Amino acid sequence: MELLFQHESYNIVGACMTVHKKLGPGFLESVYAEALELEFKKSEIAYVKEKKLPVFYDDLKMKKYFIADFVCYDSIILELKASKFTTDSDIKQTLNNIKATQFKLGLLINFGTPSLSYKRIVN
Repeated sequence: MELLFQHESYNIVGACMTVHKKLGPGFLESVYAEALELEFKKSEIAYVKEKKLPVFYDDLKMKKYFIADFVCYDSIILELKASKFTTDSDIKQTLNNIKATQFKLGLLINFGTPSLSYKRIVN
């Protein structure tokens, strides 16, 4: 069984690993976001930073919206963290965000650990 957006995910995680390797843990999330944007440009990864996404309830568009840290390839939501660990709450929040915005895949990326940690979250 092939992974959803396998090639795209590989490119995104590779860019995140490059940023983590150069900066290491300990910075604010905003520092990683800015560095990641530079790495995405260098790697020619299609992205939109802080993209405002409509939220749906029973297939009806709501007035509220969600702002994704990044949307890559018009199909993958990136949720960035810079903490010592990710929690079940972080995973559930990412899952809820991809469900509510009708995306198929989210990547939860944590730069705050000694080695980059990431989780693929499929809707």
